[in-house]
Amino acid sequence: MNTSFTMKTIAALAIFYWAGASFAQEKVTFATNWKAQAGHGGFYQAVADGTYKKMGLDVEIQQGGPQVNNRPLLATGKIDFLMAGNLLLSFDNVKNGVPTTVVAAIFQKDPQAIFAHPGQGYDKFGDLTKAPVAFISKDGQFSFWQWMKAEHGFKDEQLKPYVFNVGPFLADKKSVQQGYSISEPISIKAQAGFDPVVHLLADNGFSTYSTTIETRADLVRTKPEMVQKFVDASLIGWYNYLYGDNKAANEMIKKANPEATDAGIQGSIDLMKKLGIVDSGEALTGGIGAMSMARVKDFYDKMVKAGLYKPGDVDLSKVVTTQFVNKKVGMNLKK
Repeated sequence: MNTSFTMKTIAALAIFYWAGASFAQEKVTFATNWKAQAGHGGFYQAVADGTYKKMGLDVEIQQGGPQVNNRPLLATGKIDFLMAGNLLLSFDNVKNGVPTTVVAAIFQKDPQAIFAHPGQGYDKFGDLTKAPVAFISKDGQFSFWQWMKAEHGFKDEQLKPYVFNVGPFLADKKSVQQGYSISEPISIKAQAGFDPVVHLLADNGFSTYSTTIETRADLVRTKPEMVQKFVDASLIGWYNYLYGDNKAANEMIKKANPEATDAGIQGSIDLMKKLGIVDSGEALTGGIGAMSMARVKDFYDKMVKAGLYKPGDVDLSKVVTTQFVNKKVGMNLKK
């Protein structure tokens, strides 16, 4: 037996095995709540520029859409992370015993807004209470509209259903309408040639975080290193998307969602920056993704006042964990 050859073979196999283990990528599935768009850009950026891979993660983004509800897939273990809207659904999960928790908040401000026609006397948020018609979706009527009534004096007599078509709003200059502040202003300008008056709910006390990253509570307990890697890579992705070269990410977005256009994507990025959707508030000191339990409680208290919950309905310690954020990750990439 050639002992030298055998030892060399064993050594070579050991090196091969070590190298394979070093470069092994942990498979992770991340689902969004709508079709690919600039509002998801940082996640696509982290895939496109290899940030997730550098963290040892092989991330698949599974987009949502009008006929796709990814939310139930998180609790059942079919996905690992979910991009959620705002904290209301997270409150509901905890209230109903669904073991999920928020580990980061990409948007410091919820992009939900009320739009008005310029020159109609709606320059202040309080002026909107005088509008004869407010186009609000069914979901909106049972969520933020209740807060608008309790906090600002809006009335149900104003309500008309919003069917995600700006046509009725454009036809009635005295009407106001809900919408996403980083998308609808672009379509309104394209269709009607004017910039609407935009009132962010977030700038008027609707203090929820938005575009949150949710995961299962068991992953936080059993795989905190993996959760930290996913959060860190996502935050770096968002800094690179907003302040770096985002061309490859935008190509991924357009491939996943053929309805997305270069002009629409850039318009949304510009609005995210202008309105401080991502990089404002706590993110200025703690980095993108920052959260605080004080703010979670503030929002919950407002929702109790609005009648959406009762005191003690929700254990807020289960809604959010701040262990993965507030670490200034990626802030050095800001330009």
